[in-house]
Amino acid sequence: MFKPKHKEPEIKLFDSHCHLDFPVFDKDRDAILSTMHKVGIEGILIPGVTQDKWRYLRQLAALRPDVHVALGLHPMFLKEHKKQHLHDLELAITVNNLSAIGEIGLDYYEKEADRKTQIALFKAQIEIAKSAGLPVILHVRKSHEDILLYLKTLHFENGGIVHAYNGSMEQAKRYRDFGFKLGFGGAMTYPRAVKLRALAAELPLSDIVLETDAPDMKPYNYTKDHNTPLNIFQNFNTLVELREEPAHEIATATTRNSKQILGIH
Repeated sequence: MFKPKHKEPEIKLFDSHCHLDFPVFDKDRDAILSTMHKVGIEGILIPGVTQDKWRYLRQLAALRPDVHVALGLHPMFLKEHKKQHLHDLELAITVNNLSAIGEIGLDYYEKEADRKTQIALFKAQIEIAKSAGLPVILHVRKSHEDILLYLKTLHFENGGIVHAYNGSMEQAKRYRDFGFKLGFGGAMTYPRAVKLRALAAELPLSDIVLETDAPDMKPYNYTKDHNTPLNIFQNFNTLVELREEPAHEIATATTRNSKQILGIH
């Protein structure tokens, strides 16, 4: 009697961080959105970085069930933020079904960065997330210890995602204690990223979510002008190469982790 061959589980992925609202996507955004489901991308999260993009993001999410959004004031766009925008954020969470507050955080990469203003903005948005019961999408560059300190002193317990994680294993455990998942993307695909690749290999799979950060953070050997959410599969393939679990288990876990932390059903 003929027995059909065992069929491998279908791979379904979730891009937990991309900026499909950026102008660089104006020409191919619709094509990307129409292709995602066909290739196995269950959904994407687009975090807002400035107040002027929030309305467009909400409209996009309203039209597309596979598009989820976070709203926030990014630390690298301080000159574009106004005090009123914090009030606008408080209003936005009362009338829209958001997945998270973000992208928020601290960026100490530039020595002349205005840390005082960044910290005040970050703490204010953490308080908004607390009051709304929402997770946060964290941008962290050379600032893990300060971020972890403020999460502790502000008693933040809603968790979220640490975008483009590049901290230590010890810091990863502390983020886990606050309920966070850790985002891994294009940087992981570079052979020279030894520390990052070791983290991706050794962390519990329950800690990891996949991301592209499109249009930035292009994967290794990708030659086109800008990154795209469709490259989530290149990042996934690298993660599969680095870890011992089978591909379908990694796909299922990372997608489940993203949806769980963002409250997506």
